[in-house]
Amino acid sequence: MEDPLTLTQDRRTALLAACRLFSGVASPDLASVADRAVEVDFPANHVIARQGEIGTGFFLIVAGSVRVIRGGQEVAVLGPGEFFGELSVLDGLPRTAQVAAREPTRCLALASWDFEQALLDSPTLALSILRGLAARLRSVTEQQNH
Repeated sequence: MEDPLTLTQDRRTALLAACRLFSGVASPDLASVADRAVEVDFPANHVIARQGEIGTGFFLIVAGSVRVIRGGQEVAVLGPGEFFGELSVLDGLPRTAQVAAREPTRCLALASWDFEQALLDSPTLALSILRGLAARLRSVTEQQNH
Protein backbone atom coordinates (compact mmCIF):
# COMPACT_ATOMS: atom_id res chain seq x y z
CA MET A 1 0.00 0.00 0.00
CA GLU A 2 1.30 3.45 -0.91
CA ASP A 3 2.09 5.90 1.89
CA PRO A 4 -0.69 8.54 1.81
CA LEU A 5 1.89 11.16 2.76
CA THR A 6 4.11 10.37 -0.22
CA LEU A 7 4.61 13.49 -2.28
CA THR A 8 3.52 13.41 -5.89
CA GLN A 9 5.87 14.45 -8.67
CA ASP A 10 3.92 17.71 -9.05
CA ARG A 11 4.12 18.43 -5.32
CA ARG A 12 7.89 17.77 -5.26
CA THR A 13 8.30 20.11 -8.25
CA ALA A 14 6.20 22.79 -6.53
CA LEU A 15 8.27 22.51 -3.32
CA LEU A 16 11.47 22.94 -5.30
CA ALA A 17 9.99 25.90 -7.21
CA ALA A 18 9.21 27.63 -3.90
CA CYS A 19 12.80 27.18 -2.67
CA ARG A 20 14.87 30.35 -3.18
CA LEU A 21 17.85 28.30 -4.36
CA PHE A 22 15.80 27.30 -7.42
CA SER A 23 14.16 30.66 -8.19
CA GLY A 24 14.12 31.35 -11.90
CA VAL A 25 14.51 27.68 -12.88
CA ALA A 26 12.15 26.53 -15.64
CA SER A 27 9.51 23.90 -14.86
CA PRO A 28 11.08 21.14 -17.02
CA ASP A 29 14.40 21.58 -15.19
CA LEU A 30 12.66 21.52 -11.80
CA ALA A 31 10.76 18.40 -12.82
CA SER A 32 14.09 16.76 -13.68
CA VAL A 33 15.40 17.56 -10.19
CA ALA A 34 12.14 16.37 -8.61
CA ASP A 35 12.48 13.06 -10.47
CA ARG A 36 15.84 12.49 -8.75
CA ALA A 37 14.74 13.63 -5.28
CA VAL A 38 13.62 11.16 -2.62
CA GLU A 39 11.62 11.75 0.53
CA VAL A 40 13.38 11.05 3.80
CA ASP A 41 11.85 11.18 7.27
CA PHE A 42 14.02 11.87 10.31
CA PRO A 43 12.97 11.40 13.94
CA ALA A 44 13.48 14.21 16.47
CA ASN A 45 17.13 14.75 17.47
CA HIS A 46 18.46 12.66 14.56
CA VAL A 47 21.74 14.06 13.21
CA ILE A 48 21.22 14.47 9.46
CA ALA A 49 24.61 16.01 8.64
CA ARG A 50 27.77 16.01 10.75
CA GLN A 51 30.18 18.91 10.76
CA GLY A 52 33.51 17.87 9.27
CA GLU A 53 32.16 14.93 7.27
CA ILE A 54 31.97 14.89 3.49
CA GLY A 55 28.41 15.59 2.44
CA THR A 56 26.55 13.18 0.24
CA GLY A 57 23.30 15.06 -0.20
CA PHE A 58 21.28 18.24 -0.48
CA PHE A 59 18.16 18.56 1.67
CA LEU A 60 15.02 20.68 1.28
CA ILE A 61 12.84 20.72 4.40
CA VAL A 62 9.23 19.79 3.61
CA ALA A 63 7.86 19.58 7.17
CA GLY A 64 9.36 19.96 10.63
CA SER A 65 12.52 21.84 11.50
CA VAL A 66 16.24 21.39 12.04
CA ARG A 67 18.92 22.97 14.20
CA VAL A 68 22.16 24.10 12.56
CA ILE A 69 25.09 23.77 14.95
CA ARG A 70 28.60 25.05 14.24
CA GLY A 71 31.38 24.48 16.73
CA GLY A 72 28.88 23.38 19.39
CA GLN A 73 26.77 26.56 19.05
CA GLU A 74 23.30 26.67 17.52
CA VAL A 75 23.55 29.21 14.70
CA ALA A 76 20.17 28.75 13.01
CA VAL A 77 16.86 26.95 12.97
CA LEU A 78 15.53 26.06 9.53
CA GLY A 79 11.97 25.13 8.63
CA PRO A 80 9.80 24.20 5.65
CA GLY A 81 11.06 25.62 2.36
CA GLU A 82 14.60 26.10 3.66
CA PHE A 83 17.54 23.94 2.65
CA PHE A 84 20.99 22.75 3.63
CA GLY A 85 23.84 20.67 2.29
CA GLU A 86 24.37 22.49 -0.99
CA LEU A 87 27.92 23.69 -0.27
CA SER A 88 29.38 20.30 0.57
CA VAL A 89 27.59 18.72 -2.37
CA LEU A 90 28.99 21.34 -4.77
CA ASP A 91 32.58 21.50 -3.57
CA GLY A 92 33.06 18.00 -2.13
CA LEU A 93 34.59 19.42 1.04
CA PRO A 94 33.55 18.55 4.62
CA ARG A 95 30.30 19.98 5.96
CA THR A 96 30.63 23.34 7.71
CA ALA A 97 27.96 22.58 10.32
CA GLN A 98 26.00 19.81 12.00
CA VAL A 99 22.30 19.64 11.22
CA ALA A 100 19.88 17.77 13.49
CA ALA A 101 16.11 17.38 13.41
CA ARG A 102 14.39 19.38 16.19
CA GLU A 103 11.19 17.36 15.72
CA PRO A 104 10.03 14.69 13.28
CA THR A 105 11.15 16.19 9.98
CA ARG A 106 10.54 15.27 6.34
CA CYS A 107 12.98 16.35 3.65
CA LEU A 108 13.37 16.04 -0.06
CA ALA A 109 16.89 14.72 -0.49
CA LEU A 110 19.08 14.75 -3.55
CA ALA A 111 22.25 12.66 -3.59
CA SER A 112 25.37 14.61 -4.54
CA TRP A 113 25.81 12.68 -7.81
CA ASP A 114 22.18 13.36 -8.77
CA PHE A 115 22.53 17.03 -7.85
CA GLU A 116 25.67 17.29 -9.98
CA GLN A 117 24.04 15.51 -12.93
CA ALA A 118 21.04 17.86 -12.74
CA LEU A 119 23.43 20.83 -12.94
CA LEU A 120 25.26 19.31 -15.92
CA ASP A 121 21.94 18.64 -17.68
CA SER A 122 20.57 22.15 -17.19
CA PRO A 123 22.59 25.35 -17.64
CA THR A 124 19.67 27.42 -16.29
CA LEU A 125 19.60 25.31 -13.15
CA ALA A 126 23.37 25.72 -12.71
CA LEU A 127 23.09 29.49 -13.22
CA SER A 128 20.25 29.72 -10.70
CA ILE A 129 22.27 27.80 -8.10
CA LEU A 130 25.27 30.08 -8.71
CA ARG A 131 23.10 33.17 -8.24
CA GLY A 132 21.59 31.74 -5.05
CA LEU A 133 25.01 30.98 -3.61
CA ALA A 134 26.32 34.39 -4.64
CA ALA A 135 23.38 36.06 -2.85
CA ARG A 136 24.07 34.03 0.29
CA LEU A 137 27.78 34.89 0.16
CA ARG A 138 27.01 38.59 -0.39
CA SER A 139 24.65 38.57 2.59
CA VAL A 140 27.31 37.00 4.85
CA THR A 141 29.98 39.41 3.58
CA GLU A 142 27.74 42.43 4.21
CA GLN A 143 26.95 41.20 7.74
CA GLN A 144 30.66 40.91 8.52
CA ASN A 145 31.35 44.42 7.21
CA HIS A 146 28.68 46.13 9.33
